[in-house]
Amino acid sequence: MIRIENVSKYYPTRFGPKYALKNLNINIPDDRDVAVLGINGAGKSTLLRLIGGIDFPSSGRIRSDRFVSWPLALSSGFHGTMTGRENVRFVCRIHGVRDTFEIEEFVKEFSELGDNFELPVKSYSSGMRSKYSFAVSMGFDFDTYLMDEIMSVGDESFKRKCTAAINEKRETANIILVSHNVVTIREHCNAAILLAYGRAEFYESVDRAIFRYQSL
Repeated sequence: MIRIENVSKYYPTRFGPKYALKNLNINIPDDRDVAVLGINGAGKSTLLRLIGGIDFPSSGRIRSDRFVSWPLALSSGFHGTMTGRENVRFVCRIHGVRDTFEIEEFVKEFSELGDNFELPVKSYSSGMRSKYSFAVSMGFDFDTYLMDEIMSVGDESFKRKCTAAINEKRETANIILVSHNVVTIREHCNAAILLAYGRAEFYESVDRAIFRYQSL
């Protein structure tokens, strides 16, 4: 269970604090694949960063006994001057993985980068970078995968490959997915959180959440 307890996140501005999230209270069960819905600016990506531990609430707390991924996004940050292989090693060290070779080779094969894997990430095209980012995320066995608009990676063949990888992970893990694509949400999620009007509401029915989202 991921417990979000009275969580607020704001950023200081010259006009005072600007809230991205305010006084959220919600429990995310371990056995559901959860979509996060909301209009632009509702705080969806902020919520994922807080759950993933790469940002911290201004107040409140998030509790979990899960091994939670970083937010997996098409814009995931890598060191541009480091090669694809070097970036994998760096991420492995962050997560305490010492024997990195198996993950390195998995990412190289899955991303279909070939010799480009040994080149600096800043030299990758946007498509190559997206494939690489997704491959890195699939190299680790998390309990919960946080995904921010990452299900539309690559061409149709690679999308099918990504879907198969996600489905395999879901046999032992769950996902929390931010997406505006309702087809993707219906395919991969069986519950939803709607962020609207400064509140977070959990829905057991994805269709009900989508109906409310589309009526905002």
